[in-house]
Amino acid sequence: MTSRALRIATGVGSWLVTVAITLVGLAALTFFIGRVIPIDPALKIVGDKATHEAYQKVFLELGLDQPLYVQFWRYIAGILRGDFGISFQTTRPVLQDLLTFFPATLELSTIGLVLGVVLGVPMGVASAYWHEKWPDHLIRVVSLVGYSVPVFWLSLVGLFVFYYKLGWVAGPGQLDVFYNGVVTRVTGFILVDSLLGGQTDVFWNAVGHMTLPAILLGYYSLAYIARMTRSVMLDELSREYILAARLKGASELRVVANHALRNAAIPLVTIIALSYGGLLEGSVLVETIFSWPGIGNYIYQSLFAADMNAVLGGTLLVGAVYVLINTLSDVLYRTLDPRSRGQRT
Repeated sequence: MTSRALRIATGVGSWLVTVAITLVGLAALTFFIGRVIPIDPALKIVGDKATHEAYQKVFLELGLDQPLYVQFWRYIAGILRGDFGISFQTTRPVLQDLLTFFPATLELSTIGLVLGVVLGVPMGVASAYWHEKWPDHLIRVVSLVGYSVPVFWLSLVGLFVFYYKLGWVAGPGQLDVFYNGVVTRVTGFILVDSLLGGQTDVFWNAVGHMTLPAILLGYYSLAYIARMTRSVMLDELSREYILAARLKGASELRVVANHALRNAAIPLVTIIALSYGGLLEGSVLVETIFSWPGIGNYIYQSLFAADMNAVLGGTLLVGAVYVLINTLSDVLYRTLDPRSRGQRT
């Protein structure tokens, strides 16, 4: 028991060290890139017409006169105290901004992932089962388009066709203007909070605004999940236990669903987790085009405003979430696959 507890403690400690190194490295990379790009944060704050004295005062307050390593150390020390600095755009603490904007990204990405899993997994299974037949070719083309075409281009085309021309969906933004500020934020998720407040009109308005960006993110997720599911299922369907099940007279539905897909579910956990992390990272362009008030749009706007406190805070948050998702997928993988647990012991 003591030996097992020691192994667990060692594993947790190793994971924490890895996470710390990853996040510090991410912070360092973002920080130093932000300092070498030709944008002056002090000038962005005071404006072009400010006096030299006003500029110099802000320059010193930001600590820009200090060496880069000193500036970086001061920033890391602040993070360890829970202080990510102040956003010059919103004039609020960056941590408060992150807690405000991240739920919108999480809500949109989660709906996109659900669409991707619900459609992508069956498509991948069907593609593998009808290998090299017309369903396989059709699904591969659909996946290739979703995986290859830039998501910003699909977003612009989607807005033009389904919003401007056909009027099937609501336009950019999370809500119509006259609904802004109506919902009391409890969870930060607009769909949940509007239902909790009994405001069904706001709920359906939010659904209308969310439909197109969620479908586009779902299509992007679907393309990846369908391709990877096809690959995993092709490997499983070629194994000897599948042949044995067929020789025993098992139906094709039982062979595919109860045998092949059941074993393929283990690597699919990692595939879905990576897809989720990709949606959280890749939502920047979608959120920007659809004016979605999420963390991606927040980082984009902050970058162009030279608000490096906000850029760094948003980048670290996305990085931390990505690490957390991968850790959870690894835990699920080891839970579902006893062989992986055996390799660790």
